[in-house]
Amino acid sequence: MSVLINAKIDALLEGTSRSFYPTLKYLPKKIRGQIGLLYLLARVADTIADSKHGETDELLRLLREYNDVAQGRSNELPDFSHIADIQENESEAELLRNVQSVIEGLDVYSEGDKERMLECLDTIVGGQILDLERFGPANEGETISALVDNAEMDDYTYRVAGCVGVFWTKMTLAHMFTLSREKEEEFFMKGIRFGKALQMINILRDIPEDLRFGRCYIPSEALARHNMKPEDLLDSKNVDEFRPLYDEYLDITNDHLDAAVEYIKMLPETQFRLKAACMLPVLIGQRTVTLLREGNILDSKDKIKVTRDEIKSYAKKLLRALIIPGGVKRLLEKNKDVVNKE
Repeated sequence: MSVLINAKIDALLEGTSRSFYPTLKYLPKKIRGQIGLLYLLARVADTIADSKHGETDELLRLLREYNDVAQGRSNELPDFSHIADIQENESEAELLRNVQSVIEGLDVYSEGDKERMLECLDTIVGGQILDLERFGPANEGETISALVDNAEMDDYTYRVAGCVGVFWTKMTLAHMFTLSREKEEEFFMKGIRFGKALQMINILRDIPEDLRFGRCYIPSEALARHNMKPEDLLDSKNVDEFRPLYDEYLDITNDHLDAAVEYIKMLPETQFRLKAACMLPVLIGQRTVTLLREGNILDSKDKIKVTRDEIKSYAKKLLRALIIPGGVKRLLEKNKDVVNKE
């Protein structure tokens, strides 16, 4: 039975995670399945919360009932057929049709691993519930709601991504190696910032798409400091006015990425696969920040993302770095130097 579940999980992962799947392949077998399953559990919640149609109360109900079943508080999985049918992404629709298989995937793992996965899922769902209560469903409309301040922005990035850094770190320390108590605390803090870095990139890259659905993750207080309001971000001609604030957030993102690099340096030299799995998103993240600095992020026609060819190139460089003593450190430093020059 577990073989069938694992095969189903892997097929769903490959279909839904274009950027994460390559990272997953690098992970050591001891933690690969658990991290992949958490991704799918979170992706189910994310797909529900981001459904483009539906009333807020209905999406909140589906989210809560889904989480209750996953957490073992209920046995009655809600019917996702309606929101599955309206998904524009067929892979996400397929995921919603197979939620039961994703939840059953938890039974393959130990109680400790299940607890770690469900703790993280609970935090993520809590963040998405807060998001829905704040913004409502992702329906196209004229009204734009914004986060209030940087504290709300930082809290959001923790709830939906920083907590994944905590989970990843817990899994690593449970299965791969140990650290002293003092080093553990530092490791966890850097892991949180690692997750926040990746979510900040999502926020700063997806501004036009979020605005189209009435959501502005750039805080209104910060915009007001620059004599702007959320609606001003709808006009791509306002990019020069927005650029100083945007660069501030890119600087914060870069600082988080620097913490992610330090996180990788704390991994033992013998953990080749773990280093590779952590390095790939950092390399892609650094390149994405460079592209975001160069482009007009307010222009919805200017899709800013790292290409598949670039991702493959990074993967090849990574493999070479892993077999050369000190290669990992040099690759990270070289990539950072290139980013800074650009």
